[in-house]
Amino acid sequence: MVKTINGFELEAISDTVGAIKSQPDIAKFEFRINNEWITAGHNRSYIKDFYGGGKEDDSRSKQFVFDNGEPPILLGNNEGANPVEFVLHALAGCMTTTLALHAAANGIALEKISSRIEGDLDVQGFLDLDPEVRNGYQRIRVNFDVEGDLTAEDRARLSDFCHKSPVFDIITNKVPVSLELS
Repeated sequence: MVKTINGFELEAISDTVGAIKSQPDIAKFEFRINNEWITAGHNRSYIKDFYGGGKEDDSRSKQFVFDNGEPPILLGNNEGANPVEFVLHALAGCMTTTLALHAAANGIALEKISSRIEGDLDVQGFLDLDPEVRNGYQRIRVNFDVEGDLTAEDRARLSDFCHKSPVFDIITNKVPVSLELS
């Protein structure tokens, strides 16, 4: 019988961690996205291929397609969520998965995880109206509601697990970004 916690197979977690410990190079991934501008604030991203586990991945038969748009107050037509909302979506998704995975690996069963993430952004920075105002979020607040038979110690560990999220790391630490315009 396959033992699972939080939807993760415990043997699969153990096998994956063991494989990476014995072959650290398979832990290196390269994710890719292609994007095209449609009009005004509307653009479309395509995601399919990536490199991971020591090879090009072929598990996806179809690409994921995401439309980025803006609400009318930001000169768009709501063609999709705007990019800064996608950042919050990425943060919520990554922190939730990270929390559930690490909880499972540590034998902590969860019944429910939900979150609300809010980001404060002043567009004066983006519009170059005030050099003192940052272009991106000035602050992000994350609130998780986690249910299960949890001790105070479990809750403290769950909070620590959230900090292991790759997107949390990307947002809270500077990441070198190279830019080329051709």
